[in-house]
Amino acid sequence: VQLVESGGGSVQPGGSLTLSCEAFGTILAINTMGWYRQAPGNERELVAVMVSGGYTNYARSVKGRFTISRDIAKNTVTLQMNSLKPDDTAVYSCYADVQQTILPRDLEVWGQGTLVTVSS
Repeated sequence: VQLVESGGGSVQPGGSLTLSCEAFGTILAINTMGWYRQAPGNERELVAVMVSGGYTNYARSVKGRFTISRDIAKNTVTLQMNSLKPDDTAVYSCYADVQQTILPRDLEVWGQGTLVTVSS
């Protein structure tokens, strides 16, 4: 299973960006899919995730500014980021908790990461 990310880049404070991620491979179902980020010198932290039933979990720092959505049929997840701040600068990585059609049945997968830079 592979996760392919797109989006990211540089934006001024107050701007918007959209991150997208699509999962490919031996996928039976994806339980949880979402985004984490890691800023220089910091540990990786959850940004937003959505489970297959629709429940979402956002980091407190992004609530009201970021919106996560999933297309279950297409194995994709999108993160709409609005009102971006310099503190949002980080490498954003897609994450998926996958049920495979092969063994091992359960697999956690990470994307390669995409850089988001918020600066004036």
